Amino acid sequence: MPGDEMDLEAATRMGPRRTAKTDPPEGIERRVAKVDRRHGNNRMYATFFIGDHFFGVEVEGVQEVFAVQEITPVPLAPPVIAGLMNLRGEIVTALELRNRLGFPPRPAGMEAMSVVVRTAEGPVNLLVDQIGDVIEVLPALFEPPPETIDPRLASVLDGVYKLEDRIFLALNTEAVIKGAGASAHEIHSKQP
Repeated sequence: MPGDEMDLEAATRMGPRRTAKTDPPEGIERRVAKVDRRHGNNRMYATFFIGDHFFGVEVEGVQEVFAVQEITPVPLAPPVIAGLMNLRGEIVTALELRNRLGFPPRPAGMEAMSVVVRTAEGPVNLLVDQIGDVIEVLPALFEPPPETIDPRLASVLDGVYKLEDRIFLALNTEAVIKGAGASAHEIHSKQP
């Protein structure tokens, strides 16, 4: 939806962004070759980092991106659920992607960033390390995850895309949410 893309752009411009440089070194073309842009079926991804891993979710599924706000822990929730947050009057489940994908805990002092995605059950806040750029990729060039990737991670990937300077991992948000151990509805019902 055009309005939602504007929210993503506005949110990424607000405040200081902690982003790693995603542009290729000088003398190398950008991530999307001009020939790729002629294809009407290109996909746009909002990208983010967890450690050194470069992930993305389709822009159409992103509601907004911002620095983490106050999160209220939920008693008896699975460890992957960081808690609940109030997003302009709507209660949103915050999911710690580091925990969900099998990464070690976020280093002390490192603030998380939020990528709020729309799911079948409503918005979910994915906690990530850093926000990247919006990139455009040609779906035909996606490859299945290699066998060397941890099965927990491979089970939530739509595919892998080789950029000139790194590997891009396309995340399937519905698979991430489904495997979190509880649905958003179940988390809300456990509130005292």
